[in-house]
Amino acid sequence: MNPEHLELLASDGWKDALRELILPFAFDDVPIAALGQDVLEIGPGPGLTTDLLAPQLTQLTALELDPALTRELAARYASDPAVTVVEGDGSRMPFEGGRFSGVVSFTMLHHIPDASTQDRLFTEVARVLSPDGLFIASDSVASDDLAALHHGDIYNPIDPDELPERLAAAGLESIVVRSNPFGWAARAHRAS
Repeated sequence: MNPEHLELLASDGWKDALRELILPFAFDDVPIAALGQDVLEIGPGPGLTTDLLAPQLTQLTALELDPALTRELAARYASDPAVTVVEGDGSRMPFEGGRFSGVVSFTMLHHIPDASTQDRLFTEVARVLSPDGLFIASDSVASDDLAALHHGDIYNPIDPDELPERLAAAGLESIVVRSNPFGWAARAHRAS
């Protein structure tokens, strides 16, 4: 991630956008408590979503690919037994199947370099979810402005119109995808 992008994702303005716009849009009419007792967050980056979600959850595991961001987030939550930070790849998760009651991912999926790796992540989500576990995700829709922000970064936005088929192929069901001019939100359950 380029330094300007990383600085934005660690800013108070971005935290406000997450709290006031992105998370309410992603959850829509679903209470955060619907995620259950043991929740996985994929790709927390600097951890602003972790900061917003952790106080509302019993147990949160944050899985982050970037070693430096993992270390920083782990240090910040070292004294909180309700938050565990793990370095790892969402397309090859180091967790047993059926472990998590809920899985979330916010504004991260466009950083995955290709559709096949994104699809492996969705398959992993279905694998680690408990029966009838809930997956909630959101991300931006493609735009020239966002492409410019990602100079030197991976930028592979997901077309929300293709998402239901991709999530179903990964083993998820009861799929709901909503979009607006700025982003999309999806929720789904592990297929029975």
